[in-house]
Amino acid sequence: MTTTSGRPRNARVPSLRLAIQGNAAFHALPARSTLRRWARLALGQSAVIVLRFVGTREGRKLNREFRGQDHATNVLTFDYMEKPVRADIVICVPVVRAEARAQEKTFRDHLAHLVIHGLLHAQGHDHVSHAQAEKMEARERKLLARLNVADPYA
Repeated sequence: MTTTSGRPRNARVPSLRLAIQGNAAFHALPARSTLRRWARLALGQSAVIVLRFVGTREGRKLNREFRGQDHATNVLTFDYMEKPVRADIVICVPVVRAEARAQEKTFRDHLAHLVIHGLLHAQGHDHVSHAQAEKMEARERKLLARLNVADPYA
């Protein structure tokens, strides 16, 4: 028997310790409770997560320093390869806003996708190979559908 979350009724619910940083610097971000709900939705195992919202300057600096790319990117996940999962997820708000406009999506839907995307990376999901990408994207679609968010890859 399963619950509405899709987990077996007797399955242990993963614990989440979530710290949210930088959200006060940006207007119109979802409530902390909403960000926690999105993170919890993507959680397949217990985790300690820092979700940090940054501007373009910090996003660019981190992307350059850790990925060798001299531009801000939408989301960076720093997975510390520990159990329980420990990761920092950095979201560059101006990039997410610009992408949402360009892709004709709402900022909220695009942000939900990127929070879930970052959480999946933190848990070992990746999209380096075609097979990995298909598996990760299918998981994202399923989770986002539960939030009534359209397929981000359509």
